Amino acid sequence: MPYDDSVPPTRRARPLLAASALAALCLTTITGCGGPPDTTDGAGAKASASPTPEPSSPTPKPSPTTPLPQGPLTGRTVVIDPGHNPRNREHTKEINEQVDIGTGRKECDTTGTSTDAGYAEARFTLDVSYRLRELLQAQGARVLLTHDDDRPFGPCIDERARIGNEAKADAVVSVHADGSAVGNRGFHVILPAAVKGGGADTSTIVKSSADLGARIAGHFVRTTGSAPSNYIGGGTGLDTRDDLGGLNLSTVPKVFVECGNMRDPKDAALLTDASWRQKAAQGMADGIAAHLKG
Repeated sequence: MPYDDSVPPTRRARPLLAASALAALCLTTITGCGGPPDTTDGAGAKASASPTPEPSSPTPKPSPTTPLPQGPLTGRTVVIDPGHNPRNREHTKEINEQVDIGTGRKECDTTGTSTDAGYAEARFTLDVSYRLRELLQAQGARVLLTHDDDRPFGPCIDERARIGNEAKADAVVSVHADGSAVGNRGFHVILPAAVKGGGADTSTIVKSSADLGARIAGHFVRTTGSAPSNYIGGGTGLDTRDDLGGLNLSTVPKVFVECGNMRDPKDAALLTDASWRQKAAQGMADGIAAHLKG
């Protein structure tokens, strides 16, 4: 099996114009209320100090030499950024080093969050990223990962942005799960704000990233059945931030997808379900494809 199908052990709402279009298209029956997000660059809370259980079986990696089929995304490059790293917790000194995010400095990376039962966000993001990679490759896309469970920690947030930039990616999606309070439920997509300062200039990607994010949010609703966040984005499933280095330093269309809240038991039940994770990957793949096809 190409994924971990085992059952794991038992932030400023400022949506862009794309949000209103999305709401009219897909979310007319869903309401929500705004609320402050977590401020870590992983866009989710740090995990507890206790070690995170590993999945019962490792996730095999598809061979990079496998020929890509011809498909609707042939000639397109997509970079997937699995949030955090399962071994970040073993390298706290390194990930706490400050890096330049264009408008200031921030930690290299964070450990991410986890469910109360110990299923780590970093394991979740890798699993969903592998699923997403396969779905996009099946449509002919060239897909790169910022890391493939092959590094001791990181990469740092500035390097994650650089990987997408150097690949001249047509789209970059950073996969995450949030770590908010119990009762805060649903997904949201984080869009880059208009930022210019230091090494950051998002002026050329704000519009295209908003389109990418709106399409992912719309397809995520339809494919997973999950509602947009009831605590960020005012029910649109979209949030705009200017404090994330991974977005600030990007020169190609990029969004973060917070698939749900790992600290809420109902959301955690979805995030730890392999069939739901496949739906999450499918929703993202469909949204990316819709954006790339225009």
